[in-house]
Amino acid sequence: MNGADCVVKTLMAGGIDVCFANPGTSEMALVAALDRSPGMKCVLGLFEGVVTGAADGYARMTRKPAATLLHCGPGLANGLANLHNAKRARSPLVSIVGSQATYHQAFMPPLQSDVEATARPYSDWVRTSLTTQDVGLDTALAIKTASHNGGQVASLIVPANVAWQEGASLRSLPPQVALRAAPQKAIEDTVAILKSGEPTALMLAGDAALEAGLRPAGRIARASGASLRAMMFNPRISRGGGLPALVPVPYNVDQALASLAGIKHLILVGADAPVAFFAYPGKPSSLVPADCEISVLASPGEDAVAALEAIASEFPKTADAAPGQASSKPTLASGDLTPDAISQSLGALIPEGAIVTDEALTSGRNLYAMTAAAAPHDWLQLTGGSIGIGIPLATGAAVACPDRRTICLQADGSAMYTLQGLWTQARERLNVTTVIYANSAYAILKQELASMGVSNPGRNATDMMDLGRPDLDWVSLATGMGVEAKRVTTAEQFNDAFKASLGVKGPFLIEAAIGNR
Repeated sequence: MNGADCVVKTLMAGGIDVCFANPGTSEMALVAALDRSPGMKCVLGLFEGVVTGAADGYARMTRKPAATLLHCGPGLANGLANLHNAKRARSPLVSIVGSQATYHQAFMPPLQSDVEATARPYSDWVRTSLTTQDVGLDTALAIKTASHNGGQVASLIVPANVAWQEGASLRSLPPQVALRAAPQKAIEDTVAILKSGEPTALMLAGDAALEAGLRPAGRIARASGASLRAMMFNPRISRGGGLPALVPVPYNVDQALASLAGIKHLILVGADAPVAFFAYPGKPSSLVPADCEISVLASPGEDAVAALEAIASEFPKTADAAPGQASSKPTLASGDLTPDAISQSLGALIPEGAIVTDEALTSGRNLYAMTAAAAPHDWLQLTGGSIGIGIPLATGAAVACPDRRTICLQADGSAMYTLQGLWTQARERLNVTTVIYANSAYAILKQELASMGVSNPGRNATDMMDLGRPDLDWVSLATGMGVEAKRVTTAEQFNDAFKASLGVKGPFLIEAAIGNR
């Protein structure tokens, strides 16, 4: 067996049956091995940021790793932004990166680089297979690592000669480590805090933010009066259908400080303590009140759902409504096409079982709150702050869940980073509705500049934040990649286009011209 066949067979033995890929010459042995493995689905992305972002979306929905196949150090570098987002989302992911043949590297060919150094800041585990005899064990360890501790990024570098040479052997996969139980003392301490009567918030992430965790968390909140919070940006949250609603920490520092003011106990359940997204002069980095005590009920890799169930059993059952849940769906918006009009209509139109990827950024500031009463759905966000994830994230989620409608809510500026993902959606006939918020600006940068005291920017600053001259034509961009598209300028047109998109078998894009621009 050659090294490439060993890599692919080991991946499949470990339950990985999807490979998002953008290979090059150094990976041809791996491409041939994938071709000999019909049980592996290969999805081509025309840019490496699409590949890594799609693998992230797939992992968030399946909670199992996908593989990525990238071309040497520069190809990996092209995919790092969304590999960063995947790491911050704690998505299980096995990143296979090709490399020059080991004996060829000393000649410093054009694509030669330090691939390990490139991968290390964006991975939880990095290894180069130096011989064909090593590659079976290395691949098995990569799979185990990816699924460990709640989800990790494992990067395995496979030089070309290691892939094409014979002498590889399959290695048995190390047994997967089950979720660790949360410490009993943490459970007892949490119960005591909740029964103290002091203002308390539970901050949920990971499995705790999905239905299995939200149900006991809601019972705890009803019985104790604690509030249910989410991080500023979250890998995945289950919403709607009577589930308890999580309130995310606001992006704006002043709003975040006001939102958390008065809380005496912040209990982390698979979540991180909230910090400001950026530093600002005269404002704190930590968003936790100075007199608030932070405690950890369950860390990533620990069984947060079981811990919440144990705590819920310590309180009497109540029949009250789910905390924070909106009472009824909003009505369809009409008139001018504004961000809030789109949010209002989406609250009414999101179909049951939908997967929503949110990279609307400035235009979507009220999206989350205004869709709280929508039909049951999952909500995926920009976890690492590296823009250009929305279209790839939706692509991977749709590969993972082909029978569900995926809705990508996407700012126009960040969409340009990875618009190649639309081509992948068309090729794979993925059921994705993409809404482009076409305001022809990096509006978030305008807000950030104003927060630094620049209220009247000049030509240079304006040119770096304006997307006009010429305006982007998203209908032409989408149709050029095989995606049906429509431009809308009123709320009524948006409502009709969105409803129509839900009946399309395959991708559909709506260019929402905010303010009729």
